[in-house]
Amino acid sequence: MRATTLSHVNQQIAEPKLLFRIQLSATRRGARLARLLGVEQLRSWGLPFEAPGQVIAELAANAVSHGRVPGRDFRLALAADADTLCIGVTDARGDRIPAQRAPEGGESGHGLFIIGALADRWGTVLGPFPCKTVWAEFDLPMWD
Repeated sequence: MRATTLSHVNQQIAEPKLLFRIQLSATRRGARLARLLGVEQLRSWGLPFEAPGQVIAELAANAVSHGRVPGRDFRLALAADADTLCIGVTDARGDRIPAQRAPEGGESGHGLFIIGALADRWGTVLGPFPCKTVWAEFDLPMWD
């Protein structure tokens, strides 16, 4: 994971060719719906969806498990340009930043290990207060 700012992420996909955003309840049902809707959106765009779908599932599950604030939702965003797919999940717990590595022998934290193995890059952006966004990027082949 590398340190980044929101402006850096925005510059990378300042003019996305494709954009999808949805706000969902911070529940297990909302996390499941994030994966289903995200995969279907990627499929409709003709983009690979297996590895990104797993990343969506992990990020949404983390938002529901670790970023939940009663009465607050989470947001899923997908953005793609000619060579990058960016997946972002925003939750209401900017005070809980995910660790770069899972704790030794811990029962949690392995979802981010999976994200790191599947995505080309991932990171965390703070804001707007009190939120944070955990994002992952996939390099795509050039397409028209």
